[in-house]
Amino acid sequence: MLKALDSKQQFKFVFGIFLFFTVIELINLFTGRFLNQFGNIPRYVPGLTGIVVGPFLHGGIQHFLSNIVPLCIFSYLVMQYGIKRYALVTVWLIGMTGILVWLFARPATHIGISGLVYGYFGYLVLAGFLSGKFKLIVISLLVGFFYGGLIFGVLPSRPFVSWESHLFGFICGLVAAKLWATPSKV
Repeated sequence: MLKALDSKQQFKFVFGIFLFFTVIELINLFTGRFLNQFGNIPRYVPGLTGIVVGPFLHGGIQHFLSNIVPLCIFSYLVMQYGIKRYALVTVWLIGMTGILVWLFARPATHIGISGLVYGYFGYLVLAGFLSGKFKLIVISLLVGFFYGGLIFGVLPSRPFVSWESHLFGFICGLVAAKLWATPSKV
């Protein structure tokens, strides 16, 4: 059974996430982006592995940096619902976003953790209000205020940006909020 994490443990956990993604980014960088072939390739059976692997890969340092900061911030904020809820929401978002991208996105190699970032964004914006808890409502308001511009990322804008991952992540985040807005005890 998962035990509740205090704030210090949550920061350590988020730092662990940062290190994990950084190590993968460095390996991918020093292998000439070799790992990117394992991204999510829609409707291509070998591309199914990308549902799970693709979120951990990035197209370059700028891509990595634009994802890692909001990932760490949002991870910490989602942990305010409990570590069990954090794990549940994270697995849901990676799995469902990846499946939807594989089924419906344009043919391309979709990589990057932005689908999870957008999923956390959708979850955080809605879940606080649904929970009815003051602290979580404040988190929803702050995330909406400081990161509200993310919503424009769900629209097609640039050819090498997986707006589909953003869109499906955001929708899956809203669904997760509807399903699991009440904080868990652990």
